[in-house]
Amino acid sequence: MNKVVWGLVVLLIIIHQDVWFWDDPTLLFGFLPIGLAYHAGISIAAAFTWFLATIYCWPEELAEVQPVEQANEGGPTT
Repeated sequence: MNKVVWGLVVLLIIIHQDVWFWDDPTLLFGFLPIGLAYHAGISIAAAFTWFLATIYCWPEELAEVQPVEQANEGGPTT
């Protein structure tokens, strides 16, 4: 799954470079420029890719959560 996530990241980098919608005056739903809709779709795809990365590629040693009392020991108090 690690390679799939990296493949999605590379794909997102490639398709983010859109030059085909710069001069397109098409409106979706009568008000949304197609270039803006395209970038909204890219943003949703990037969020989904990050979700997959955190589920399948996140290191196990970083997944452990410290209790708040231990995290604040020795640090400044507010």
